[in-house]
Amino acid sequence: MPPADRTDLVQPDGRHVYLYGDFDPAPDGYQAPAMPNGVYQRRWNPLRREWVLVAASRQTRTFLPERADCPLCPSGPGHSSEIPAVRFEAAVFENRFPAMVPWPPAGGSCEVVVYTDEHEGSFATLPSARLDRLAEVWTDRYRDLTARRGIKYVYIFENRGEQVGVTLHHPHGQIYAYPFIPPVAATELGRHAGGCRQCELIRVELQARHRVLINEGGIVAYVPESARWPYEVHVATRAHRPALPDLPPAGRRGLLAAMQRITRAYDRLFDVPMPSMMAMHQSPAEGSAQAHLHVEFYPVLRDRGKLKYLAGSESGAGVFINDTLAEESAERLRALLE
Repeated sequence: MPPADRTDLVQPDGRHVYLYGDFDPAPDGYQAPAMPNGVYQRRWNPLRREWVLVAASRQTRTFLPERADCPLCPSGPGHSSEIPAVRFEAAVFENRFPAMVPWPPAGGSCEVVVYTDEHEGSFATLPSARLDRLAEVWTDRYRDLTARRGIKYVYIFENRGEQVGVTLHHPHGQIYAYPFIPPVAATELGRHAGGCRQCELIRVELQARHRVLINEGGIVAYVPESARWPYEVHVATRAHRPALPDLPPAGRRGLLAAMQRITRAYDRLFDVPMPSMMAMHQSPAEGSAQAHLHVEFYPVLRDRGKLKYLAGSESGAGVFINDTLAEESAERLRALLE
């Protein structure tokens, strides 16, 4: 059952919109933007043994519009955005320029999660009430999407900053529901004789102590010893919990609060909004004994004004080169935590 404060709407092109909490409907004359025609496929690469998603219509997606034309802002007189409301707390809608569509041969789903109706700001600046709302939105979408036929894995993530390809500045993230388990998740979920790998990693980090940033309220944040990105941070539940629904509401709030503390520290590190990627790893739809809820942050600045590029070794050989020591990165970030 959907939460009592979720309102479900359907746009004329068939895409679903979910409004959470209080909202004011769009004014008369609202015209929803239509999804363009396109080719959506998934093709198997037999050499790398991985799926590649083909979504030709994404070439025409909205690219860094003026604030007045932002498709994630509320609708108003003369402005019909993706969200049929003049005010809202949080909104989710099926992407108009998706990487996958629900019908074959792509067979997946792509949703956009709008954190707030306010254009300025970021996940780092969300007030506590909006952060709590987002925790429940993510949990609801995970439950909904993992219950759908054919969905194998639900991936919640955020790209932040033009340096990592962001085309809209309004605070938002995305959710991909894959009809297969993606390679990174498949590797993490592989059988391991010693039990849960994430549980072992947490034990190692807590024993070492010098890479740990946060250890409170059942949540642990640390710079992993084998970090691939400068200032990479992992945030995890200390107890073995497969996914967001396995945490009580207070636990979910604690997880997002720790995540926000990390993003705020990132913004202080070089006195600029840190371009980064956030990746939430959870249980696949069918469950797994190896699944342990954790969030990974990949900041792309290695120093002030200097980007970490995925060059030949990373892209061609799959071997990351980190220009920083995890222990030194942890020390710098720890000093910046609130």
